Amino acid sequence: MTTPHLPKVAGINPPLPAPSHTPPPSSAAPSGDPATVDPSGPADPAGPHGPAAPDALPPPAPNALVQDRLAGWISDLVTLQELTERLARTATLDAALHEVLRAGSSLVGARRGLVTLQPGQAPPTTVGLGLGHADLGHIETIPHETPAHPDGGELPAPDSYGRLFDDLPPAGSRAGVAHPDIAAEEGLTPRHREVAARLGYGASYALPLESEAAGRIGAAVWLYDEPAEPGDRQRHLIGLYRDYATEHLARHLELAAARDTVTTLREELLPSRLPRIAGVRLAVRHRSGPRGGGDWYDALPLPEGALGLAVGGVTGSGPSAVAAMGRLRASLRAYAVMEGEDPVAVLSDLELLLRLTEPARAATALFAYCEPAGADRPASQGGKVVLAGAGHCPPLIIGEHRAEYVETSLSAPLGMLACWEAPSVEIEPAPGETLLFYSDGLLHRTGDTMDRAFARLHSAAASVPRAALRDPDAIVEHVLRAMLPTTGDGAEADGSDGAEDVVLLAAHFE
Repeated sequence: MTTPHLPKVAGINPPLPAPSHTPPPSSAAPSGDPATVDPSGPADPAGPHGPAAPDALPPPAPNALVQDRLAGWISDLVTLQELTERLARTATLDAALHEVLRAGSSLVGARRGLVTLQPGQAPPTTVGLGLGHADLGHIETIPHETPAHPDGGELPAPDSYGRLFDDLPPAGSRAGVAHPDIAAEEGLTPRHREVAARLGYGASYALPLESEAAGRIGAAVWLYDEPAEPGDRQRHLIGLYRDYATEHLARHLELAAARDTVTTLREELLPSRLPRIAGVRLAVRHRSGPRGGGDWYDALPLPEGALGLAVGGVTGSGPSAVAAMGRLRASLRAYAVMEGEDPVAVLSDLELLLRLTEPARAATALFAYCEPAGADRPASQGGKVVLAGAGHCPPLIIGEHRAEYVETSLSAPLGMLACWEAPSVEIEPAPGETLLFYSDGLLHRTGDTMDRAFARLHSAAASVPRAALRDPDAIVEHVLRAMLPTTGDGAEADGSDGAEDVVLLAAHFE
């Protein structure tokens, strides 16, 4: 009697076919002396050739093989679930690539590997596991093993994602390629064998990163220390994992492309270069957050040798906030040209425009009208600055004898009140002093409370070396590193996710 085939478990095809029938259970041998057994009883299990050996084991249970297979499938399911969950928790493309290499290494039994992505026409991204930059450089020296053209020359390799991936099948075929013994394999270039011997690997297994939805986005290769290749079960598991990993990496690539687009748009909306004004030198640092915030800055020449400086930010993030930032900055430039000598009037006009055109959005802004020495002012008097702020952090004035916050009037952000009005403040920086503007993202990225962040910023400004006080670039760089120290890989060492924009704008008066 036939039995139905075993069902598939969560999409994993059984590596062995299910049994087509189940043999009947064998009869148990009676106890006692074989010579006294009734001839009409059950037949001797040893058959006509004699009694069974006394120490013979009983036949295995009929379902033992099925249970073993089912246990193996469940074990594979648990392994795949753990690996895909770990991959799903990765928040960046680089972390996802490293996780794919680690998971693939455990599935195919290799110790080292590398993965290369080449989305569209962008430069490829290569990440190694157990391979340093020098090792990856050696691998890049392996010549392409492209086939010869029938008429001479070489055929292009459109699906090549690196020197080790030239023999991958064309797009649409997701099979892997194994080199089980590189030293003994024929057809490989001498340079390939030389690099393998230098790096100490004897075999490799390459797999295209491809799915039906995402297409081919790259390839991965794992390197064995000794001649080896993955078995059928290992290839099956790494293929299932590859399907999920490809979709996950494709989503990271799409997100990275969107962020690059927003970053490019934001950079194009900000000044491409700082103006040159007699009597003042400018420097700026701008770090963009991953979500695309609306912080901005501006420096524009005004009539009679004056200079307008502004920093601000709009609420929200993403493309809509970037677009609102561009509109706000363009409007402020127009108002600054018309009535820049009165910063309060500039911000009042900006508040009215924001309330009428974008009633659901608020913004902070600080505008300063600067008259450097030489702009109808003798050099002995230094510069003159008239500024007004709307909910924005006060600037710092930094010099040899002081590092202090400018006392600006407390005011609500633009768009928060029915009518905005705040008095302006006039200061006179001495020759050699620097006025430092910044965005609140600089304070938020420290991970401290606002009081501690302000104290930390003041300490950073006061600790500027004396030799750097006359260089605005050195000042902003020192303050940025003191506020947001970085680790060896460029990540911020403090407890912030770096989500907000950071703006530092320095004006040094000569």
